[in-house]
Amino acid sequence: MFKTTVTPRFGDVDGLKHVNNIVPAIWFEQARNPLFEIFVPNFDLSYEKWNLIMVRTEFDFVGQMYLGMDVEIRSYISKIGNSSFTMYQEAWQNGKLAVKGKAVAVHYDFVNQKSVPIPDSIKEKLKKHFIEGID
Repeated sequence: MFKTTVTPRFGDVDGLKHVNNIVPAIWFEQARNPLFEIFVPNFDLSYEKWNLIMVRTEFDFVGQMYLGMDVEIRSYISKIGNSSFTMYQEAWQNGKLAVKGKAVAVHYDFVNQKSVPIPDSIKEKLKKHFIEGID
């Protein structure tokens, strides 16, 4: 598991005085960086070196979040396939789960425009962050 702490900004709050529903998507994206670095350790975003493409994201809002308290984003791996993997993430504020979500990324060759198998060495690194029981 990776943990990332974010501090809600004034601009993250909507008219109902809680964190707007689009904000966790941005926080979850930021918190995925350590997982992406398993694939591209120097974070080289060149067309020839970058090898991941996002194919799906989903979020369930199960609580509200507010300005004035930090939010902890927890990032796990919930599924590892041949050429794709699923990340499971949660946003916690003040000891309560507020958002949970999944993102699916594919190991991808941008030069040849096709998915490629995830190397076993990377699968082993991903397994260190695996969480059981998430569909």
